[in-house]
Amino acid sequence: MKDIKDIQPIVPVEPLVVSVLDEAVPAGFPSPAQDFSNEGIDLNRELIKHPASTFCARVAGNSMRDSGIDDGDLLIIDKAITPRDGSIAVCFVDGEFTLKRISIRHNGVWLVPSNPQYPELHVTEGCNFQIWGIVSYVVKSV
Repeated sequence: MKDIKDIQPIVPVEPLVVSVLDEAVPAGFPSPAQDFSNEGIDLNRELIKHPASTFCARVAGNSMRDSGIDDGDLLIIDKAITPRDGSIAVCFVDGEFTLKRISIRHNGVWLVPSNPQYPELHVTEGCNFQIWGIVSYVVKSV
């Protein structure tokens, strides 16, 4: 069940401002690139809505690969987001962290992987279970 490693709190830092194009980048036919905007974008403000309750963790494993979350990806996890059916969550189950999609069904809560090689986990009354935080962003290298 080891999908999460190195959970680290977000430490408030000075704004990280990078240049941004004036328009969206088309993913279809190419168009001439525009100049960079005079305004920048602060990645901290863009990616972290609740600094006091936001953490980062690296993914270890491939149980969520079909959701585009791969081994080594960096997760931004927000503990202030309310869990909902379909949310991708970092959960604490019987002493271990795991990354799964929450599925609320007529017979209870299930933790669902996004890889058919892994089983679903039914959260029963006997489980020591906590939704630790909701994944708000996935940062990956390309």
